[in-house]
Amino acid sequence: MEWILALIDSIVAFFLTVFKFTPKFIPGVIATMELTFFSILLGTVIGFIVAMLKLTNKKVIIKITDFYITIVRGTPLLLQLSFIFYGLPSLGIEIDRFPSAVIGLAFHNGAYISEIFRGAIESIDYGQKEAARSLGMTKWQSMKRVILPQAFKRSIPALGNQFIIAVKDSSLASVITITEIMLLTRQYGAATFEIFPIYFIAGSYYLAITMVLSKLLRKLELKLKVNER
Repeated sequence: MEWILALIDSIVAFFLTVFKFTPKFIPGVIATMELTFFSILLGTVIGFIVAMLKLTNKKVIIKITDFYITIVRGTPLLLQLSFIFYGLPSLGIEIDRFPSAVIGLAFHNGAYISEIFRGAIESIDYGQKEAARSLGMTKWQSMKRVILPQAFKRSIPALGNQFIIAVKDSSLASVITITEIMLLTRQYGAATFEIFPIYFIAGSYYLAITMVLSKLLRKLELKLKVNER
């Protein structure tokens, strides 16, 4: 009987902690969403530019983009964020915390997004490029009007996965003291010693964000497929 009462007390204490601290995570959730939004936006721009540069015939440019992708893939995101925020000031370049996190995450995501775009563009049948050129389109016009719209549709599933990864990667911004979900989790956990309920709240928020994002991307994917019919 005693263990049942102890279990009930633990469950009650768990939910009381969850109800008490769930609203306190709202500022961190907002910061996480802002950080994710701007890093994805900038990362997509970087990825598109890098993908287009990789498709050129200039070897120097291709080597530079390959070097960038190799650096990102070969080093941890945590190290990249730390280098931008803690390392660049030693070179005389100081960037505030939030821009540092956005730049670091965008720099990281951009490398992977560039490969997604490049793969999608190269998957388009070469005959379509020739058909567009035969209609009098320039190389850029055929890319803009024929290739890119199809490549974008094909890249949606992979981009969706990368965006969800970006949401979870934003937790590493806590290393440069961005007050997002993970930093609040550590602070509240250390202050209350209620580790399980605090981390449960954080996990629930991350799960909710990724589920909403997944649903939106799924709707976009289905809409684009309908438009193809």
